[in-house]
Amino acid sequence: MTLTSILPTLRRSIPDPLRVDAWPQHTRATVTDLTVAGVSMLRLVELCQTPCVHSGVAVLPGTNGKANPKRDAAVIVVRVTAVLVNWDAERVVLIDACLDSVPVLWDQMRLIGRASTVKDASAVVLAGEAHQSPCVGRSVITLPGDLREGDLLAVPCAGILTRRDIRPIDGTDADFGERPDWLAALE
Repeated sequence: MTLTSILPTLRRSIPDPLRVDAWPQHTRATVTDLTVAGVSMLRLVELCQTPCVHSGVAVLPGTNGKANPKRDAAVIVVRVTAVLVNWDAERVVLIDACLDSVPVLWDQMRLIGRASTVKDASAVVLAGEAHQSPCVGRSVITLPGDLREGDLLAVPCAGILTRRDIRPIDGTDADFGERPDWLAALE
């Protein structure tokens, strides 16, 4: 339990802490952004859109940030496409990329782009293609309770990735502009 999870209003002045060995070396949190080796993830989104990936050197566990010469790590930034409550009153967060084929550290996912002062709540994070069922990968994690469509989420991942390694998803049917049946069932 961290101070910002007990008193979420502190997030306006203190960033949520990072587990240093989960992120690429030289990852720093600010109140609304992450920088990896001096590269702002918000600026990366401006340049590349979402989903986007930034790779770097991994950290040796337990060294407080020392480079691991044999491993790499990456940060994936995705956009929230919808926040729904399903029939079990479970919050479902849909994102614009399918991350089921990459080793994502789900418990480290964090909001960037704004400081939320609302308590965290559990959420199921899913991605789904417009004409198919959701991706296999799904995870139950805690995210701010006021998460909304358009928010940006950053998550660390082991290894070097490229955008090609994750499948972008647009959330609408390419032909008709309608939500798919599986998504409508969640609403």
